Amino acid sequence: MSAHRVAVVAPSPVSMFNLAIPEMLFGKVETEGRPGYEVLVCTADPGPVPTTGGLDLYVPHGLDALEDADTVIVAGTGAPFEPDPRIVAAVRAAAADGKRIASLCTGAFQLAEAGLLHGRRATTYWEHADELRRRYPQVDLQGDVLYVQDGPYLTASGYAAGIDLCLHVIRTDYGAAVANRVARLALVAPVRPGGQTQFTQTPLPPERGTACADVRGWAMRHLDTPLTLTDLARHAGVSVRTLTRRFHAESGVSPLQWLLHQRVERAKELLETSTLPMDQVARACGLGTADSLRAHVLRRTGLTPSAYRAQFSRLGTAGRAASSSVA
Repeated sequence: MSAHRVAVVAPSPVSMFNLAIPEMLFGKVETEGRPGYEVLVCTADPGPVPTTGGLDLYVPHGLDALEDADTVIVAGTGAPFEPDPRIVAAVRAAAADGKRIASLCTGAFQLAEAGLLHGRRATTYWEHADELRRRYPQVDLQGDVLYVQDGPYLTASGYAAGIDLCLHVIRTDYGAAVANRVARLALVAPVRPGGQTQFTQTPLPPERGTACADVRGWAMRHLDTPLTLTDLARHAGVSVRTLTRRFHAESGVSPLQWLLHQRVERAKELLETSTLPMDQVARACGLGTADSLRAHVLRRTGLTPSAYRAQFSRLGTAGRAASSSVA
């Protein structure tokens, strides 16, 4: 069986981390004592390619490398909003030839510009998701997952999610046992499902004022109690309408959206740092019941509360064993 050929496209300026991921993982695959992959880095202008780290990386191969590739991976760049038309054309041609096409991080902009993602599910790094959605409304953007495969096209979100995508490719080509072996050799987690959320989740927009600072602080101290818009407005000494307008102007979200975000964040903190049963976690963060806790944590993280605790608990095995999970 001949090695599967992977062409990694380096836009300018390219993320060195993105380039390192395919070489690191695909380079560890062996079948019957032979390399499972042949990885070649290429670029639109062979020679020194600027990187996001301020260094130049010498890439001797041009985009004609895509012609002999089985899989094409477009790395992320520090300038995601201006796709290189040469890369776009080369990727479009590769797709027309039936090649598997993938992107890491902001490389999704190149695929979207090529029209490959129109009507398809895709993702990118959360920090640039709104811009991709604005530029390419035809893309069914999954803004809070690790990676997505829709037909022959794969897109990964940011940074380490590229590792998950490459392990998924290895599992697809050579099976779960090989993918897990590569994960162990690379000292990374085993293959994670693509639908798992980006745990560096989209934060609330930065606050742009202090008029509601007091009521925000008060609400944070009372997350374990039922709070309504009327309660918040009464504490602020204004009408509900005025509070909502000021809150949105400062926080970018409504008071109740902000409150729900804080409750889920508190729940995650308790799941990570305590052994409280799920119904007590739900009450402590103001989500009410274990069923409500489960619904909100699952929607936000892609994991049930018990699965989230098992994966992210800071208490160690003994502490996790002591916890009582009902979700």
